[in-house]
Amino acid sequence: MAKEIERKFLMTEFPDALVREGELVLIKEQRIEQTYLAMDDTQELRVRKIKDLASGEHEFTHTFKRGNGLVREEIEYSISESLYEQLIRASGAIPLTKVRTTADWSGTTVEIDTYDQVELRVLEVEFESEEEAESFRAPGWFGPDISSTKQYSNKTVWRNLQAGIAK
Repeated sequence: MAKEIERKFLMTEFPDALVREGELVLIKEQRIEQTYLAMDDTQELRVRKIKDLASGEHEFTHTFKRGNGLVREEIEYSISESLYEQLIRASGAIPLTKVRTTADWSGTTVEIDTYDQVELRVLEVEFESEEEAESFRAPGWFGPDISSTKQYSNKTVWRNLQAGIAK
């Protein structure tokens, strides 16, 4: 099982000035709809519909994750649109939707998720090792490190959306 090693930061606003100055170079933008099919405190099973905003192409994925915080185990693979639609209908859940902006910042790939149903913007950086993740020094514009804060995890935000807690 592959390991996902990432740190997450709570952003207050999109860094438009850095884009204008060329310090943050946009790579792609995607609209993501994600729905959890099963979850507990340490595991999750979800599906995603991902639309590339430049090409209009769609991709559908099925993902299993285990663990919390900085390092988690992850298995992700593509599924057909038909299977995705069947799973969404069977779940009866409201998908969590967001725009993901992938960008290059000084040789580091960052992903900025701007959520639709809640006032939330999260920046993620993935790493090759725990040591690399722990030694990474984030600039102030990233915002506070929320890597281990469950309140901001996608599955918590999705669960709150299902319960009608979205703001």
